[in-house]
Amino acid sequence: MIKVLLIDDHTLVRAAVRQLLLKVQGIEIIGEAGTGDEGVKLARELHPDMVLLDIKLPDITGLEVITRLLRTDPRIKIIILSSSKNDLYPRRALDAGAQGYLSKDVSKEELVRAIKAAKAGQQVINPLIASRLALAKIDEKVPDLWSLLGNKEFEVMMMTVRSVPIKEIADRLHINHKTIHSYRCRIFEKLKVENDVDLTLLAIRDGLITADEAS
Repeated sequence: MIKVLLIDDHTLVRAAVRQLLLKVQGIEIIGEAGTGDEGVKLARELHPDMVLLDIKLPDITGLEVITRLLRTDPRIKIIILSSSKNDLYPRRALDAGAQGYLSKDVSKEELVRAIKAAKAGQQVINPLIASRLALAKIDEKVPDLWSLLGNKEFEVMMMTVRSVPIKEIADRLHINHKTIHSYRCRIFEKLKVENDVDLTLLAIRDGLITADEAS
């Protein structure tokens, strides 16, 4: 039996995935969470074999969740289920240790196959996403500005452009607020921006967030 934990902030998405997998032999949904922090805590309690994870969450991103889950139990297999069209997320998620990356419009059959394949140690990626990643890898004409940031810097950046206060960022990431200031300085230097407004406009331009998410 493959024990699955769902982490997604949309109740309807969790309900839809749960319904899809309800009667699938060999797969059991053992829990669900609406935030990254809650999901990590549940994983520590329930010991899932598999986590189906949204990349965008209201507290921390799926990238931070991947790091924390694998730190808790390196054997956990993680598949990202995302509606994001930004090619930056699949690369970072896979580099962080995710076993797969799927779009939320996959069919029941595709999802079940992916779960079983990931549990067996295979990497699972949507064909469209895989082709875009391959094209991006060989296209050296367009430098990836965001690749200059480490995962923790990227996490701080994403919270900053969503107007999360520094103290709250420190609390969410469980690090000192002085460390957050250091991360911010490095982010500004690497991306060659001078303030939060410039950083936010850059993130909106490249599709990391929408204008509504920044307000």
